[in-house]
Amino acid sequence: MERQWRWTSATGRTLFAAFPLLCVSHSAWALDATIEGVADEISSNIQAYLQNMDAEQYTQVRLEGEIRRRTQEAMRVYGYYEPEITVERAADERVRLEIEQGPQIEIEILSINVAGDASNDPPFQTAVDDFPLQEGDALRHAPWDRLRGQLSGLAIERGYFDWGFTDRRMEVRPYLQSARLYMDFDSGPRYQFGQSLITGSHIELDRLQRIQPFESGDPYLAETLAEYNQRLAETGWFSSVSVRPRLETAQELTIAPTGGGAPWWTEATASQPERPRISSAALSSALSINKSTNNRLPIDVSVEPADRHQFEVGIGYATDVGPRLRFGWEQPWINRYGHSLNHDLYLSAPEQRFTGVYNVPLDDPLRDSYRLQYGVRHLDDSDTQSVEGSVELARRWEFDNDWIQSVYFRTTYEDFEQGGEADQVWIFYPGIQWSRTRTRPQRFPLWGDRQQLSLEYSDKAWGSDAQFARLTADTEWIRTIGNNNRFVARISLGAIETDDFSKLPPSLRFFVGGDRSVRGYSYESLSPRNEEGRLRGGQQMLTSTLEYQRRLTGDWWGATFVDNGDAFDNWGPNELKTGAGAGVRWVSPVGPIRLDIAHPFDDEDDWRLHFSIGPEF
Repeated sequence: MERQWRWTSATGRTLFAAFPLLCVSHSAWALDATIEGVADEISSNIQAYLQNMDAEQYTQVRLEGEIRRRTQEAMRVYGYYEPEITVERAADERVRLEIEQGPQIEIEILSINVAGDASNDPPFQTAVDDFPLQEGDALRHAPWDRLRGQLSGLAIERGYFDWGFTDRRMEVRPYLQSARLYMDFDSGPRYQFGQSLITGSHIELDRLQRIQPFESGDPYLAETLAEYNQRLAETGWFSSVSVRPRLETAQELTIAPTGGGAPWWTEATASQPERPRISSAALSSALSINKSTNNRLPIDVSVEPADRHQFEVGIGYATDVGPRLRFGWEQPWINRYGHSLNHDLYLSAPEQRFTGVYNVPLDDPLRDSYRLQYGVRHLDDSDTQSVEGSVELARRWEFDNDWIQSVYFRTTYEDFEQGGEADQVWIFYPGIQWSRTRTRPQRFPLWGDRQQLSLEYSDKAWGSDAQFARLTADTEWIRTIGNNNRFVARISLGAIETDDFSKLPPSLRFFVGGDRSVRGYSYESLSPRNEEGRLRGGQQMLTSTLEYQRRLTGDWWGATFVDNGDAFDNWGPNELKTGAGAGVRWVSPVGPIRLDIAHPFDDEDDWRLHFSIGPEF
């Protein structure tokens, strides 16, 4: 019992001793100082140097000495090396600093030189030319330190791996109020890209080499390697991609790691004949005698195949169609040539569709391809009932300016009833489409735009049941002023020229209304009507949207909007339908969620709720 009592008592005393430390006020951990006599930026820097000082850990004399030392260090970076500092400590433990800055050091000599191959490399010259200090200026440490980091960073990014500072001095003479700054940077030779060694690929190597943005012998650039890494990832063929220069073999010799074992690239070069390794000391001795001039870096590319079958399930809701379910089955590669196959099943109350896309990449797999698209769709919505099947063969190009051009030939069979009029048609028609979408960031763009223009033509001369020319155009813009004001503008138009509109299936006619066009009206409820008052679709269409959003807090935004538009048979309708309202946006982890209440101007008593999930584009 006695032994146990002693242990408990010792524990109690330990806790009792620690308890005051846990209850120490904030002022014991952060020195509370009032600073007078210096500019704001110098005062802020002194505060930064004094933060986290625990005054309780110092005697009065030591505390004043430490405050003076830190204050002097904080002022030196602005060129003040001989300040007069008066430290007063009040009864409430606050510290007051009264400072006389003294003379500011001026630059007497400024010498910055770049030697080696980098002396003719524009980014290095720009860095030196943009250095903000000159002889006669007040000394500031920050630009000098920045230049040092900038030169070394450029060297690594641009392939000067033998870089070094042959001289880097800051000689300060406080008694003369002058400083002499010397920086001599020797970049050494610039390395070039060597041959790329690709391992782990299940795709033909020439496919990967075609999207390589550099050739052997080109000057090394880290940004180019990153671009190649990104291009390989964008193909969708791989679950992981690694593109790295083999710096250790720049002299065509492999050095054994200091701690033993194999170098990191052993796995990447498993298919290559093993070369003898020598020690670092032996290599250093050999290079000092006869240094190699081969500055080409082999590039090791290591990839792992993506899963051959990938599945995705999505559940959503919109007031236009109610609950909706999407099931996606993607095969990012089905053979060694990188062909891919995607299938998509979409289910909602009014519409059910199944679509597939077979993609055949060409010389540039990311930009050029053939696409075979096919699908079936069933639609039963209001006055529209339709069963449709279609097949499309397309040639696709993506240009450097992000525009995508697609030339296609489509055949469609549609068994439909529109507004009580039924028919079955086969249509064969070519088309061309240009589109571009730019957004940043992706999940909830604060900046972005989308353009799309399509032209299609069908003629009975090649067996089509309907003759028509059809044009659609869409443009949408998102811009943000500051961090809290977001604007969305959208215009869509369409036109059909035909001699027999009744032969056109509902999938080619125009209907307006709903979450994505004119809010305040139900889904696709705006179009010309027949003698029975039933929707029959329009030959022309025009809609526009102007929306202002204001951040409320965090990921919550309020919105006000005005929508305008209609579908009609002749340009220049007497009046377009207008809906306006307000709503709220929440940028959720699964994407933006929008809730709007809108009022159609041609019905004073009607209000409609709109709810949808997903981005604007």
